[in-house]
Amino acid sequence: MSEAESSREAASSSPDGDVYDWYQRGCQLLVDRHPDAAATLLARAAAAEPGSRSIREALGRAQYDAGRYQDAIDSFTDLITLDPTDDYAHFGLGLAADRARRLPLAAEHLALAAAMRPDLPHYARALRGVRARLLRETA
Repeated sequence: MSEAESSREAASSSPDGDVYDWYQRGCQLLVDRHPDAAATLLARAAAAEPGSRSIREALGRAQYDAGRYQDAIDSFTDLITLDPTDDYAHFGLGLAADRARRLPLAAEHLALAAAMRPDLPHYARALRGVRARLLRETA
C-alpha cells in the first residue's frame, strides 16, 4: 500500500473492517513510519473501544511520533486511568510531557516509571535528563 493510499484510508470517514482491523492497520502504519495516518485510524479505534489498553497505547505512541505531544499526554493519561500500574504509560506520558516542555509533569511520571521498572535503564536515563533540565531552568 502506498503512502497516499494509507493516508487516504486512515482519514476516510468509514474505514473498512472492524475495530481490530483498524488497530492492526494503525500499528502497521506506525511501523511503516506514517504516524499521522496511524493516529487518525487508531483514534477511531479508541473511540469505538475506549477501554482497550492496547489501542490506547498504540494511539499514544502514534501521537508522540507525529509530534502531537498534548494528544499523546491525553492518551497516556487515559491509559493510566485504566491501569495506574502501567509503567509504559507513565513512561510515555513522561516523554510526551518532556517534549511539550512540561518538565515537572515529565519528571513525575518518569520517576514513577523508573520506580516501577528499575530494570529498564532507558526509564532512568530519561528521568535524569528531565531532572537535569529542571535544575538548569531553576538555577
